[in-house]
Amino acid sequence: MSESTASAASIARYRPETRLVHSGTLRSQFGETSEALFLTQGFVYDTAEQCEARFKGEDPGFLYSRFSNPNVSMFERRMIELEGAEAARATATGMAAVTTAVLAPLKAGDHVVAAKAMFGSCRYVVEDLLPRYGIQSTLVDGLDLEQWRKAMRPNTKTCFLESPTNPTLDVLDISAIAEIAHQGGARLIVDNVFATPIWQSPLTLGADVVVYSATKHIDGQGRCLGGIILSSEAFIAEHIHTFLRQTGPSMSPFNAWVLLKGLETLAIRVRAQTETAAAVADALAQHPKISRLIYPGRADHPQAALVKKQMRAGSTLVGFEVKGGKAAAFRCLNALKLARISNNLGDAKSLVTHPSTTTHQRLTPEARAELGISEGFIRFSAGLEHPDDLIEDLHEALAKA
Repeated sequence: MSESTASAASIARYRPETRLVHSGTLRSQFGETSEALFLTQGFVYDTAEQCEARFKGEDPGFLYSRFSNPNVSMFERRMIELEGAEAARATATGMAAVTTAVLAPLKAGDHVVAAKAMFGSCRYVVEDLLPRYGIQSTLVDGLDLEQWRKAMRPNTKTCFLESPTNPTLDVLDISAIAEIAHQGGARLIVDNVFATPIWQSPLTLGADVVVYSATKHIDGQGRCLGGIILSSEAFIAEHIHTFLRQTGPSMSPFNAWVLLKGLETLAIRVRAQTETAAAVADALAQHPKISRLIYPGRADHPQAALVKKQMRAGSTLVGFEVKGGKAAAFRCLNALKLARISNNLGDAKSLVTHPSTTTHQRLTPEARAELGISEGFIRFSAGLEHPDDLIEDLHEALAKA
């Protein structure tokens, strides 16, 4: 296999849209335009000596699709070029990426500091899973830098956050938190799903590791699962590569191929979805049946100044609270005709969910209230429909709330 001409040249000089189409492509002897699909478990070797060299790492070829595969390698390389990372490893799901990035470098006796506002499964990893292996954790209000400082201990090895947060779209100061982490001898891991690599670059803001659920915007069409960890060569080599190789949360070649196709249109989709989300937010901001609306692109967002500082645009998501609690929120959700009820996001189809009973249902009512996840709160993920159709659909549904 050979690397494409554009990738062989200095791909870094190209803009993100070009990188998303060309970077990382490997072509077979047939010179295909679209990346070939390599549905294989294993690979054969010309000689026993070559096989030995591969296993020693002296020959750069592929070994076994649990370890490496041409499609997975292409996906990793394209994400490396987009994110500006040194190295990456793809995983079977977004949660496999989060769990591996957090857990793999740690040992019993270590300590983690994480923002309270995060996806329910991420909170499970930090609060419930890590302590089983003797790893302590402290949850803080991610917006309060002083809480981050006070939570740091001599044995703190990792800090973890989402920004914007799921589902209330708080925007955390990545640069300031990275500085606190580094002063304490810890690394900062950022889940960048809600911002996407199009609108935010955590590594340039001081983060050490970035994780994505590729299931969301990167696929963007509801087809498959995937995740990825991006960081320095040293972090990937020392902590991630062997862990993934030996424990096996591998991305399938088919999913990697689908995600490569998704990356080609990522910038176009995210821009269109962000414009739609902004239009929806403006249309609903003064609605009489909505008591609170949150969108990172609006001037009334609580961290509007920080959004302008560290993000290139807002998000594809909008959060709003329907007056009347759960009953009113459910009436609104059930009345929608275009936006469909689903706990996914970043899809070509607009999706809505009720976090209190889905993504964050395992939290106590007190914990949800602390995070601002009320019984009336709805998370809206903008798709690729015409924004006026979506706004009309939302207005008609709110009329029934």
